[in-house]
Amino acid sequence: IYPVPDPAFPFLGVHFTRRIDGTVDAGPNAVLAFGREGYAKLQIDLRDLASTLTYPGFLRLALRYWRTGAGEMWRSVHKGAFVRALRRLVPALQPEHLAPAPSGIRAQAIRPDGGLVDDFLIEQSPRILHVCNAPSPAATASLKIGETLAQRLWEPAPGRAGP
Repeated sequence: IYPVPDPAFPFLGVHFTRRIDGTVDAGPNAVLAFGREGYAKLQIDLRDLASTLTYPGFLRLALRYWRTGAGEMWRSVHKGAFVRALRRLVPALQPEHLAPAPSGIRAQAIRPDGGLVDDFLIEQSPRILHVCNAPSPAATASLKIGETLAQRLWEPAPGRAGP
């Protein structure tokens, strides 16, 4: 169950997903991770965080959407606020229906002007294929994406002969 998407953001918003075992995941919300591998609450990598907070594109994005960002952060630490957001989709939901679950991290590329890169961004150098942005359907479409990347690896990159 998904909310009507907000065209200003490439995020799905809080939603419900039934898993193959019949359980249901509720979430996610889109909040700033305090490190590239910050899966646990309050797991902070000061170097990663400083890099993010000093990037001009992030600063422009944060200033433009500070209210939305603050709301997402609030819902991530306040169960009642999270439940209220979920109740817009399932009104009968109760706080006791929820149990903590592992978090995930999805990187989001931001342009220097503060705009979000809303599509796949793949760059190739002579020896390396860089996936710089993989939007939300990346996990769902991972096999096709892998196939596309493998094909690109066999194509000659700028400054390189074929394999």
